[in-house]
Amino acid sequence: MKPGNLCLQGAKSGVGRKMRIRVLSLRTFRSAFFAAAFPWRWTERKIKHMEKRLFTSECVTTGHPDKVADRISDCILDACLAQDPDSRVACETLVTTNFCCISGEITTKAVVDYPAVARQAIRDIGYTQAEDGFCADTVEILCRIHTQSPDIALGTNDQVGGAGDQGMMFGGACNQTPELMPLAGAIARALTNRLTLMVQENPNLRPDGKAQVTVEFDQQGKPVGVDTVVVSIMHRPNFATSHLRQYVKEMVIAPVLNSYGFDIRDVAHIYINPTGKFVVGGPAGDTGLTGRKIIVDTYGGYFCHGGGAFSGKDPTKVDRSAAYMARYMAKNVVAAGLADRIQVELAYAIGVAEPVSVLVDTYGTGRISDDHLTALLRQEFDLTPAGIIRTLDLRQPIYAETAARGHFGLEEGRPWERTDRVQQLRQAARI
Repeated sequence: MKPGNLCLQGAKSGVGRKMRIRVLSLRTFRSAFFAAAFPWRWTERKIKHMEKRLFTSECVTTGHPDKVADRISDCILDACLAQDPDSRVACETLVTTNFCCISGEITTKAVVDYPAVARQAIRDIGYTQAEDGFCADTVEILCRIHTQSPDIALGTNDQVGGAGDQGMMFGGACNQTPELMPLAGAIARALTNRLTLMVQENPNLRPDGKAQVTVEFDQQGKPVGVDTVVVSIMHRPNFATSHLRQYVKEMVIAPVLNSYGFDIRDVAHIYINPTGKFVVGGPAGDTGLTGRKIIVDTYGGYFCHGGGAFSGKDPTKVDRSAAYMARYMAKNVVAAGLADRIQVELAYAIGVAEPVSVLVDTYGTGRISDDHLTALLRQEFDLTPAGIIRTLDLRQPIYAETAARGHFGLEEGRPWERTDRVQQLRQAARI
């Protein structure tokens, strides 16, 4: 009998009745029987054919157009803070082919030559040659800067101490890497920092570049390998693509992967300058704007983002300072062993000192409840803007380096990366 529908005619109590039954093939019957009799074996078989669990993050070099804009904005912020720690700065920069526009609101006692600061930032990045289409010595610079709105100042002065704006900020940490950052983002950041170093050593490379990393996770959410690495780097016309690809593999990708315990030979997919040519780059290739790399600046998409950028903003702006505080709390929680993974959300109203909400999510990895941990963080940390500035000592000229090499993960010059509250948190949690 062939598989299909079989129609039977029958009668009951004098009423004609048809009954349709399904005739199964031997193979289908056997699968159904074993699925019912041995469900765990069937589940294992299905899992073997599931798609890989992959997560991807990207990062960019300090010569990327958006990062050039971030660097200029933060260099201007640092120049103001170096002379006047109480400076109020909200500086935005636009860069394109041989043009730079600096705008924003700055109230300070400092005397700063903004074009000179911008030219030095561009020079430090490495754009010093006319052939790049964006050169520190020849770029046209336009300044459109005015003072901070007095209406905003009413709620953020020292007497009130309120937040400079409304909004929500997120901080996160996990135990995937020694720096307690998500693995994909950490490797991507290390690759771009390595690229920046190689640009300084190899005259055939130019400052603009990107990296993207895809990490494979097991069913429990633990990273098990690197699936894909993508690297693009600006170069001189006479640097052959084959030589460039070999150079990047040996001098950038391999040592970075090795530092995180992976072998380049185990990576399934590696793409280096996939289009084959990247000669036109930097601001001459794409217009750059301050604050357009907010995911690169944080956790590569692994944790949430409130939408506010960092660069060019003094620490009274909670977009920046509260995000740093959220990271500080999250990193200390994971370092203390209170959770394997955590996200902290803070939210503020303009002119109001205390946060309107604090929310902790440990994704089921916490050693105490999320509600208990939320209350503990509120108790142990001063979350007012003034308290954050005091705790992290944020009125310092330390921000240009964050725009260049990253805000999170590196400890040097970043007070929010310290893990100096571990014992205090463990004692408060009674662990």
